[in-house]
Amino acid sequence: MGKDESIIDLVRLSKLGNAHAFAKLYELVYQDLYRSALYSLGNVADAENAVSDTVLDAYAGITKLRDERAFRSWIFRILTNKVNRILREYVARRQNQMNSTIEDMSETVANPDNAMKSAEDKTLIQSAFTVLTDEEKQIVTMTVYGEYDSGEIAESMNLNRNTVRSKYSRALTKMRNFLSSGGEMYGQQR
Repeated sequence: MGKDESIIDLVRLSKLGNAHAFAKLYELVYQDLYRSALYSLGNVADAENAVSDTVLDAYAGITKLRDERAFRSWIFRILTNKVNRILREYVARRQNQMNSTIEDMSETVANPDNAMKSAEDKTLIQSAFTVLTDEEKQIVTMTVYGEYDSGEIAESMNLNRNTVRSKYSRALTKMRNFLSSGGEMYGQQR
């Protein structure tokens, strides 16, 4: 019996409720799941959580798997969804941090003349970020704050590496155009 046939048999047994068979399947894919999550997230704890959540969902939903030969791709699809959820949380956290940093910077301006300009600049920067689509915001945030490269972002967002680069470039151009026009793009005015 070959490796593929052995996996198919384990999947069939798992679908019938055999926890021992599922544990063997888990042993076969754990290292690859963990490496993928760690590479995408760059954080051991988050990678472990993503893998744990993936395994729990896979165990609960294995009866829904139609093609036993597709087990590996099916469980990796579950992992990708978990990783993307965590990355969205990273992005939201970074955006909140960025907004806090902008607010802190404007509060430290002591000169009343500069305070007005600083508040305007803060509003402009926040507005420039709003002209981006959610996908563009995620790419810019992951690149600038998460320091991910285009390959890592492409993998986590299920995009082509070149697509990520061009979307990043277009997003920066949108923001630059918005800022250079004084915030009068896309129906917004300063």
